Amino acid sequence: MSQPLVDASHLGLPAMACVLTLTELARLVDGDIVRGRQDDALSGMAALDVAGSQDISFLGNDKYRNQFLATRAGAVIVARGETGGPEAAGLVAVDHPSLAFSKVIRYFSAAAEKLSPGIHPRAVVDPTAVLDPQTVRIHAGAVVMAGARLGDGCEIGPNCVIGEQAVLGRHCRIMANVTVGQRCILGERVILQPGCVIGADGFGYALQDGRHVKIDQVGTVEIGDDVEIGANTTIDRARFGKTLVGEGTKIDNLVQIAHNVVIGKHCLIISLTGISGSTQLGNYVTAAGQVGIVGHVTIGDNTILTARTGVNSNVKGGQTYAGKPATPIIEQLKLEVLVRRLPKLVERVKALEKAVLQPR
Repeated sequence: MSQPLVDASHLGLPAMACVLTLTELARLVDGDIVRGRQDDALSGMAALDVAGSQDISFLGNDKYRNQFLATRAGAVIVARGETGGPEAAGLVAVDHPSLAFSKVIRYFSAAAEKLSPGIHPRAVVDPTAVLDPQTVRIHAGAVVMAGARLGDGCEIGPNCVIGEQAVLGRHCRIMANVTVGQRCILGERVILQPGCVIGADGFGYALQDGRHVKIDQVGTVEIGDDVEIGANTTIDRARFGKTLVGEGTKIDNLVQIAHNVVIGKHCLIISLTGISGSTQLGNYVTAAGQVGIVGHVTIGDNTILTARTGVNSNVKGGQTYAGKPATPIIEQLKLEVLVRRLPKLVERVKALEKAVLQPR
């Protein structure tokens, strides 16, 4: 069996519960009961506006306060200090309602996601692959090639390809139609969403005699522990050496990461971002949607690149950037104000020119 999504054994709760009391809920999320009957049974999860009397919900954003005030949920996870809402709804106060509710989701999902180990008859596993069929699950149509190594608790989805000598750490979840190329390395608890490709050739060509000649890409990709990579995202193998993604980094759908890129720890890379070859991102960098980064530049730690920022040179860490080229956001906002004034300024200049040039 794979490692439980939420280890609640130390809380005295059953490993695969389908029902929680309010007291057990508070214990699970490390919260305090504000009101409600401690033995009320809670057996589901739902949004505030559709929750019923046995459902757990949460208030994570004050934009949904009207739904909170009208909810029929049996229990609502709220921020500390919150005492409102219908009297019929039990309240459990926590430091971070959204994260607490994620624990509830994982806890209730544990039974449904319990790993039934084994290799499907229509999977193809090379006899030289190293894995324990008693601890891994390989679905129909998956191919595990020669010399690949799968850690305990790994799940390989339908129609996946795990390339020659690829290495997957323990408890990796590889969704349908994923390719992990030869010699690529995944750490522990890595999640690859459907359709992503790890270790395709980098995009490298040289112009010779009027033709684009392919440059061989013989490196690998190495991904740290607890990384999640979204659907249809592509991470190219290095020309030589490694393309690296640091531990804890989360990458959205439809992201392109080119050869020899180095991404630090705990970064957030949002959809439609493209990172060109040999660029280096520090730790805790956030690249919002549709960010474009040229090759061979360095992005410092704790940088935030707002949506559609274009980076064409090195960026110092600890700041928020916007625009193209990437500019500290305060400066960029000032520039945008000036740009909005340009039409009126043009009209004023025309009027002044007319006044100056008009015969007297």
